[in-house]
Formats: sequence, structure tokens, C-alpha cells
Amino acid sequence: MKLFELSSPSGARKAPKRKGRGPGTGNGKTAGRGHKGQKARSGGGVRPGFEGGQMPLYRRLPKRGFSNKIFAKVYAHVNVGDLNVFEDDMFITHEHLMAKGLIKKRLDGVVVLGNGELTKRLTVSAERFSKTAEQKIEAAGGKVNKVI
Repeated sequence: MKLFELSSPSGARKAPKRKGRGPGTGNGKTAGRGHKGQKARSGGGVRPGFEGGQMPLYRRLPKRGFSNKIFAKVYAHVNVGDLNVFEDDMFITHEHLMAKGLIKKRLDGVVVLGNGELTKRLTVSAERFSKTAEQKIEAAGGKVNKVI
């Protein structure tokens, strides 16, 4: 048996309904869209949540509560394995990370995460370090410098 000889059993594949193909098909003329109106038009229809001009549910319900999310700190992430692009005995700051393209912008700070292996002896300066990142940097003979 060859790949081109394979076929589905009869009745396993059903042809899609071809709309607007004349009166004999049962789906001709208006193609199941009814007569005229916004929903009958090409590209017609209303956005999700629209209730025909009535005040929609999401505006009728009271808005309650408060979220601190807008005040949350957002950190730029760098993995320990990515730091191998630097030379030995180098002091690394966020400017060095941006110059090498490891981060796009500083945001609220830089966090160093523990993914990957570090083979260079580096002093890394950042706002936050994961525990595994600290261990891997110090195991490679480097130092961790937390910026406050």
C-alpha cells in the first residue's frame, strides 16, 4: 500500500453546504440569510455585546472593586545562560544588557532568572535575582550586586 492509495471510508467525509447556488439546492437566493436587513448584507452584523441600541449589559452592571495591577512593577527578564555573551571578570549593568540586545528597555528594573548555565565569572548588577540565578552566578565565581 502506498500513501496515494489511502482514502477515507465512504460516508466519512461530508461535502460542505454550498450556499447561494440556485433554487434547486435549497440554499439559493438569500442563502439562509433571510430578506434584507443588516445581517443579510455582505460584511454586515453587529459587534459582540451590542443590544440594538439598548444600554448593554456590561454598561448596566455596577463596576465594583479595585485592582492594584496598574501599580505593579514590570521587570525586564534575563536568563543566566544569556550572560555568556560577556567577557570574563566584567561588571554587568542594564546598559550592557541593552547594548547586547538582551533587553529592550529597563522598565521598572531587571530580573535575572536561573535558566541555562553560566561559564563566565561575572559581577551582575540588577534589581532582582532568582535564588537559582544567584547560586549559578556565585558557583561560576561571580558576584551578585542588588540595586535598590
